Amino acid sequence: MTTALTPLLTALGREGGASSDFDLNPDVALPEGRKLRPAGVLVPVQVIAGAAHVILTKRSSHLKHHPGQIAFPGGKQDDGDADVVAAALREADEEIGLPKDNVRVLGTLPSHETVTSFQVTPVIGEVLEPFAFRPEPGEVDEVFHVPLAHVTDPANFLIEGRRWRGQMRHYYTVPFGPYYIWGATARILRGLAERVVA
Repeated sequence: MTTALTPLLTALGREGGASSDFDLNPDVALPEGRKLRPAGVLVPVQVIAGAAHVILTKRSSHLKHHPGQIAFPGGKQDDGDADVVAAALREADEEIGLPKDNVRVLGTLPSHETVTSFQVTPVIGEVLEPFAFRPEPGEVDEVFHVPLAHVTDPANFLIEGRRWRGQMRHYYTVPFGPYYIWGATARILRGLAERVVA
């Protein structure tokens, strides 16, 4: 395993708590007894020319939920999935054409609760061999790389806000070139960044 992945392995070995879309909004009252649906996202890390990169997707602008947003490949755990790790690997195959046997699972980060009532487990996976991106038609508009060093540097994160359901909601962003990475994706990356620099 290349030394480019050493910061990831170190981060995975550190303790840390779960996160949520509400972390920067302490005034939001979450309903008691809410039901969270299990989901998994793959954080695919590929070493290119000696440097680690994260593979991300740009969701289709035609989707009902989160159109045009930057996201990890992944989704809800289906009945046929053994667990959330299996769900993340299946979805990555379907969404970007990354075969399951081309991923070495390195570990998982603590779960992240979304505003859409999912309990998302981020699965960190090493992409073993180069592969051709195959965006799923109608769901993924683009697949691209971002340097791991960029999204694990806390200095690159901003806190921004917008009105949502009549209230101001704050969230992390970590822009990269033309890509506006925000919301759950940025919060998960922020949690990873905190572990890398700890």
